[in-house]
Amino acid sequence: MKAVSKKPVPQSAWTWILITLLWGSVFFFTSTWMLGKASAWFDSSGFRPDRAETLSAYLLYAPLLIVIALVAMAVKNRLDPGSQKQLERQKAVKEGRRERYFVSFAGGIASSFLFAILTACVHLAAAPVTGAVIRLNVATVAVAGVLNIAAGLGASLLVGMIFLVSGVGRKPKRG
Repeated sequence: MKAVSKKPVPQSAWTWILITLLWGSVFFFTSTWMLGKASAWFDSSGFRPDRAETLSAYLLYAPLLIVIALVAMAVKNRLDPGSQKQLERQKAVKEGRRERYFVSFAGGIASSFLFAILTACVHLAAAPVTGAVIRLNVATVAVAGVLNIAAGLGASLLVGMIFLVSGVGRKPKRG
């Protein structure tokens, strides 16, 4: 009997878009909250958009997330066209050499911080449209980014725990 080579099914653009919208939305709202906290500490609350202003900024942010998803998909397909690296990662997980449930620690840190910066930029860009009075400085955005890392890691841990409890990725029992 011939061994069948298992190739990963390429993820559709919709998968990339939906996952990016999910995580990007989580990061938008946690970043907005963290920007408010950091602003209260550093610059006398120069960042206090109300709900309507925040939602208006989100309407500008969501299309950016779609662009980010499509660019990320294109870069991934360019860097790993045959999904060889993905196959190697999946093999390492099955062999117990990589973590099965939790996302990359470094990736969680980078994503959380960068999405905080992106959120700050979107709020600043949306201010003329929404009428929000937004004052942000580099220190405020940097501290909000660091604070947002905790939110990102917490969300990743929560998702990992859900996978662990639900049994997603568990090998079926034979017998």
